[in-house]
Amino acid sequence: MWLQRTAERFEAQRTAKQRPEKRAHNLFEAAAAYVSACAEDDQEQIDEAAAWVSPEALSFGVNELACRAVIALARERDESPRTVARTLLGLPVA
Repeated sequence: MWLQRTAERFEAQRTAKQRPEKRAHNLFEAAAAYVSACAEDDQEQIDEAAAWVSPEALSFGVNELACRAVIALARERDESPRTVARTLLGLPVA
């Protein structure tokens, strides 16, 4: 009896270690996955990334990603963030 319970516990621990541990995604991982999936028009990935965090968190993450991308492009192009943002959206430069 004792030997059987010990063997069962050992087997449960062994199989638990073989299963990949499911971890939570943070809002920046979700935003990066969501935006890149949108750029690639991959609806399955869009839906998956959108399910990782709340809609509010995803919105915040996407906004943060957009701000960082515009700032990086502005520095690279030696232009203002406003000019870069308007250019990316196809708007006339104000």
